[in-house]
Amino acid sequence: MSAQLIAAALITGAIYALMAVSLNLIYGTMRLLNVAHGDLAMVGAYVSYWAFTLWGLPPTISFLAAIAFTGVLGVVLYKGLIERVLGGSRSAERVEANSLLVFFGISIVLENVAALCFTGTPRGYNFGNRILHFLEISVTESRLIALVAALVTVGAILVFFRLAIWGLAVRALIQDRNASALVGINIDRVFVMSSALGFALAGLAGTLVSMFESTTPFMGARYTIAAFVIIIMGGLGNLTGSVVGGFILGTLETIGIAFTGPNYRSILIYGVFIAILLWRPQGLFGGKVAAR
Repeated sequence: MSAQLIAAALITGAIYALMAVSLNLIYGTMRLLNVAHGDLAMVGAYVSYWAFTLWGLPPTISFLAAIAFTGVLGVVLYKGLIERVLGGSRSAERVEANSLLVFFGISIVLENVAALCFTGTPRGYNFGNRILHFLEISVTESRLIALVAALVTVGAILVFFRLAIWGLAVRALIQDRNASALVGINIDRVFVMSSALGFALAGLAGTLVSMFESTTPFMGARYTIAAFVIIIMGGLGNLTGSVVGGFILGTLETIGIAFTGPNYRSILIYGVFIAILLWRPQGLFGGKVAAR
């Protein structure tokens, strides 16, 4: 595999890892199947696009606005809708089923509101188009910035969950919700903070993608599908597995497209998804599935 192909795989894998970690955070803590996750990236992409178009703010600054907007959106949706809809669900299976329907509705609303406000015309802006050369690798500044930002963010998140008090509370909640409540962890507060952080990270991913790809109201589906494939691959609730799975899928997708074509992207992603379900349904880093 050429150095240029490796660089492309790293960039794709880093974005996928960021999306998967944020999605797995929401699922691990609250057991919510957020099928609108890619649409949050779309929202973040539009925030950065309009910030650049209207006020000339580069994405290296407007990402703060994208994070703030999607983070607040996460809290509003959780407190105003998700908490009420899922409040009466006692079993994990019921929570997952209800959340799937709720987030599907949120996805439809976000996509159609964006299409109504901004039309379906692809939108993009010129930022970081200068090509940099490293040995045999040529990469634009925008893609390099996206790679570094995604890697730093994912690394900081993993360190945060291992060292910070709130991060340890989230890990405890992922492992056992009932035991976490018994030792005094404020579960509702962790839910709110997880919603804010998970949504905000998706908004950041959208900003990074907007630097080198067009923004459309329906761009999020690709990233939602990829994120779900990755968390199945890495294990539900396993944040480290999400990072590794993101780079695995990014590499497989990049190599596959190089030998086939961009039209085969969805086939490659679904192929990996089906293969993982058949080979290791508990994920590459998950334990053995308990018999029921």
